[in-house]
Parts: sequence; C-alpha cells; structure tokens
Amino acid sequence: MKDEILQATLKQFLKYGIRDMSIQKLIAPLGISTKTVYKYFKNKEELLEEALHLYYMQQYELMENLSEGQSAVPLFFDIWYKGIETECKINKIFFQDLQYYYPEVEKKIETTISKKIWKKFRQIIQQGIKEGCFREDLDPEVLLESLSVLYTTSARTAQFKPFRLSISMLYINTIAVYIRGLCTPKGVAILDEHIKTFKIFEGINVSAN
Repeated sequence: MKDEILQATLKQFLKYGIRDMSIQKLIAPLGISTKTVYKYFKNKEELLEEALHLYYMQQYELMENLSEGQSAVPLFFDIWYKGIETECKINKIFFQDLQYYYPEVEKKIETTISKKIWKKFRQIIQQGIKEGCFREDLDPEVLLESLSVLYTTSARTAQFKPFRLSISMLYINTIAVYIRGLCTPKGVAILDEHIKTFKIFEGINVSAN
C-alpha cells in the first residue's frame, strides 16, 4: 500500500502542485482514508520527500536504461531530451511550490540523487572525450552547471512560453545548441545524423542552429 500511495501522490503533486494539495486530495484517486496514509508517513512533508525521491529515482533509472550500448553523443542528447520531454508536461506550479515553500526538501533530495545523476553525466562526458566526440578543453563541472540552468529555465519555468514552441523545437533551440558546442567536428557529424533518426525532428535543419 505504501508504494501505491507514493505513486498516486506523486502523480497528484506533478499535476496540481504541492501547496494547495492536502493529504485527502492527494489520495483521492485511491479511495482510502487519511488514517491509512498516517500508518506510513508522519505528515505531508515526509510524503512529499519520499514522492520526490521516487521521481528522481525514476529519472535515474531512465538514464541507466538509455545508457545500454550507445555512444556518448547520442546518449547525452537522448538523456537531456527525455528529461525535458517529461518535465515540460508537468504543471509549472509543482516546481514553483517546491522551490519557494519546500526548499529544504528539494535540497535534501538533490544532495543524494543528484550526485548519482551528475556522476553518470561525468562518465558520459569522459566516454565522449575518449571517443573523440567531445572537446577536451572544457570543464565538465562548469558545462553541467550551465546545462542545468538552461534545462531548468526551459523545462520548469514559463520563460519560453511566449514563443509557442513544441517541446522538440524548444529543445533544438536551447539544449541541443549547447550540446553541439561541446562536440568536436566528429561529434557534430554524429549528433546531426542521430537527430535525423527522430521523427519529431524531421524537416529541421539542425546544422544551421
């Protein structure tokens, strides 16, 4: 039952935000009483923390699954695209509530799960350098921090909403441009060929971006 509660409440948080969602509203889809919830969680904040942990673990598992058998540049591209594709569909109120009302919870989760995610990204970058596809003159820590800022702005805020872009076009005009800048000529060629395999990017002249 605990896993069912976490899965259901995570969906509710992502759809409606956090601040205005009571425990009763969160578990409404399950048709159970709040008394049942308190058997497993002390309060809403603890429920949020575990739901957030579940969310980031799901993201990490997706990253791990994508990693099987891919070279570095396509893998790097796919992971960031899957992330933005997922988070652009989440209610922006969720991220706003998390940042403004539950910063301690966000920070606690970031110091655990984010370390694993960042470690994986570093490994991919090193793999790309060995393959001759990523430039050696870049600082992985700085470029990951820069990508994180761009990603957060693109996926978790309404900054680009006035442009009325699809998720794929938003990605091509933001993060994909940055990833091209990390690549050697060999890496750029591989990236452009990889983008052509995505039907959602058909007709897009990636080399002009």
